[in-house]
Amino acid sequence: MANEWRPCPCGIGDRFDYEGCGQEVQVEHIKAYVCKPPASTDRAVVVIHDIFGWQLPNTRYMADMLTAHGYIAICPDFFVGQEAWKPSNDWATFDDWLKTRNAGKIDKEVDVILKYLREQCGAKKIGVIGFCWGGAAVQHLMLKNPHLKTGVSLYGVIRFFDNRSSLLHPTFFIFAEKDEYIPLEQVTLLEQKLKQNCKVDYEVKIYPGQTHGFVHRRREDINPQDKPFIEEGRKDMINWLNKYL
Repeated sequence: MANEWRPCPCGIGDRFDYEGCGQEVQVEHIKAYVCKPPASTDRAVVVIHDIFGWQLPNTRYMADMLTAHGYIAICPDFFVGQEAWKPSNDWATFDDWLKTRNAGKIDKEVDVILKYLREQCGAKKIGVIGFCWGGAAVQHLMLKNPHLKTGVSLYGVIRFFDNRSSLLHPTFFIFAEKDEYIPLEQVTLLEQKLKQNCKVDYEVKIYPGQTHGFVHRRREDINPQDKPFIEEGRKDMINWLNKYL
């Protein structure tokens, strides 16, 4: 278990021992992991990684899960070559590290990836999911990007964009009841602002007893009491994407 005082306890639970079913590609200036289903489809999902970067096996596992449900999935390196955070790093340096990786400044890379999905993969309906740092990036994109159809923000860092709630597209927000990094007070405030300002479909769901990173981080076999909620979060994510893509 990660120490809860850390600035971003994404490391809770073991990492998956997972190789991935897709392949790495170069998309202009961006490296990316891509996985495609055997049957042709025009539905795609951009997967936005957390602070541990695009090569994290857990995140690739989630991309492959999307592909198993019929989606083209792509997980680009939104740090664009900058080093991902390592659990061995000094957490006292985390804030300075984070300043050079702004979840609200990925628009150029997103445009490149959307072009690739349309022109090289035949995608016409494109959604986005993201975890932690990536969850905040999803909220940013749902507020700004007209070309995406829907998004799922998994424990996205609310404070990055807590003053904006006029979403352009249907968005599903997944939060954990015992998230030390995202207090429930912030979630309640987000819900209030969405209720006041949001004119598209949205849902905010809090999963009982769970901690930050539970959907893509925790190992079901060593946390059996959490397995139903892990499975529920993943199912809810897929159902939301199925509904709007």
